[in-house]
Amino acid sequence: MKNLEYLKELTGIISNSVDKDPSVSYTASLLNNHQLLTKKIGEEATEVIISSLSSDIDNVRREAADLLYHLLVLLKKNELTIDDVCHELSTRHGVSGHDEKKSRK
Repeated sequence: MKNLEYLKELTGIISNSVDKDPSVSYTASLLNNHQLLTKKIGEEATEVIISSLSSDIDNVRREAADLLYHLLVLLKKNELTIDDVCHELSTRHGVSGHDEKKSRK
């Protein structure tokens, strides 16, 4: 399965979890507990950093997958999509990262 197709499929799976029982569905438990969701994103981001600093490439891949999954759940929780994020990134194309940071409020 191609990567973009799988991201779309995963986004659909996350969307379909909104009304599921949080005691049965991990995704539903995250969607129903904002504090848990944000905590998991912090944990996963930290694990990506630690894996990268230790040059554990296999673990970087696994932890990055966990982080991406939790980020997709957060986007759903905030009624955003990966397309919204891609659009934001495309508006920054050709702009220095330093300049873009300075332009933020």
